Amino acid sequence: MGAEHARVVTARRPKWRAYLLLSRLSNLPTVWSNVLAGTVASRAPFHVRDIVLVSVAVSLLYTAGMFLNDAFDHAFDATHRTDRPLPMGDVTRAEVLGIGFALLAAGGLLLAWTATTSAVLWALALAAAILYYDCRHKRDRLGPLVMGVCRGLVYCLAAAAVGAAVSPAVVLAAVVITGYVVALTWVAKQAGPQGGWLIPWLIAGISLVDAGVVIVNGGGSVALLAAAGFVLTLVLQRVVPGT
Repeated sequence: MGAEHARVVTARRPKWRAYLLLSRLSNLPTVWSNVLAGTVASRAPFHVRDIVLVSVAVSLLYTAGMFLNDAFDHAFDATHRTDRPLPMGDVTRAEVLGIGFALLAAGGLLLAWTATTSAVLWALALAAAILYYDCRHKRDRLGPLVMGVCRGLVYCLAAAAVGAAVSPAVVLAAVVITGYVVALTWVAKQAGPQGGWLIPWLIAGISLVDAGVVIVNGGGSVALLAAAGFVLTLVLQRVVPGT
């Protein structure tokens, strides 16, 4: 028994590694390209500062959702995904919950400090969708749709953050990215373990959809920045899995 305990302790990962796995850090470039696409779709003038601040805020909200996802899935992961940080004992559930809610609050506060009231309201809607997904996605057929809606809400938030109305063009773009994420989720379930290699490419593909949105809305060369998220996501997936 003592040897088994020693083996478990030895298997524990460093905290920093556990945090990286919980955050799904490699997916963040797709969040940044979401912000870029939503901003360009608004057709409103913007500054680099706007993009950076909104990207940081939405990254905090996204990372919060990832931490809380593991916290709410702890019972399922204990049986089905035993290599995750919580079943491995790398971190405690209370710790993950605390960090998750702190990140959620930090993202909201950053937007409240730097962005418009409308953007804050969209952020609240995004936070609500994140919490709904994390709490219910294992037992709710709407889970894939809610995940897609989260991405669509980022478009709306980004547009509002630069003082633009959420125009029909922004809504249409949000519907497109929502549909892509729903399809991605469906393909992931159908592919099973044998198709696991495909999932990182589909996740990275979010940035290519964003690039398409930028082009359609007259963003020109800005689309290259969005498309760069595709490459960066695939590179980071080699270090930190995004699923």
